[in-house]
Amino acid sequence: MTTPRDTFPDLTPLAGREVVVGVTGGIAAYKLATVVSRLAQADVGVTVAMTDAATRFVTPLTFQALSGRPVYTDQWTHVESQDPQHVALARRAAVVLVAPCSMDMCAKLATGRTDDVVSLIVSAVDLSRQPVVLAPSMNAQMYGQPSTQRNVRQLREDGFTVVEPGVGWQACRTEGVGRLPEAEELVGALVEAAGRG
Repeated sequence: MTTPRDTFPDLTPLAGREVVVGVTGGIAAYKLATVVSRLAQADVGVTVAMTDAATRFVTPLTFQALSGRPVYTDQWTHVESQDPQHVALARRAAVVLVAPCSMDMCAKLATGRTDDVVSLIVSAVDLSRQPVVLAPSMNAQMYGQPSTQRNVRQLREDGFTVVEPGVGWQACRTEGVGRLPEAEELVGALVEAAGRG
């Protein structure tokens, strides 16, 4: 079922600007197809980067077709030039979205690990002028772990914008906190963050 266009926020503030969308491993990765599609339709330059785990849930070809751009799936393949692409992508981004932001990605960003293309790009962003929006999404037990809660607190202190996960039915056949917000909320968070950047 498609979401009516009028429920999406006005994307005019992002038109003509660059957005990087980092997709990590989680069943909710499919929701990012709608986010990328809406951004592209609004004349936003959108580049997608995916962890290896993300490619198990949604293919890079899906995001390439929706964005009209190459998709970055590892930190070693240069798809546009021989420049350090994680730096170039980070520099030109008006705003970055990482969603679903898995437990593992929260831990990486909170501790400065950069062993995949998404965390590598985020590491090169200047948080003082370029907002990075994180949308944690995982099983309720994983989200409630002291380590996850500690990492989310640290990420906020470090200057990341964290979108609270929703509550509801999860793929693990339980109910609880940890659902990735719907595409409209993710896009709204991007627009709001870009307005602050």
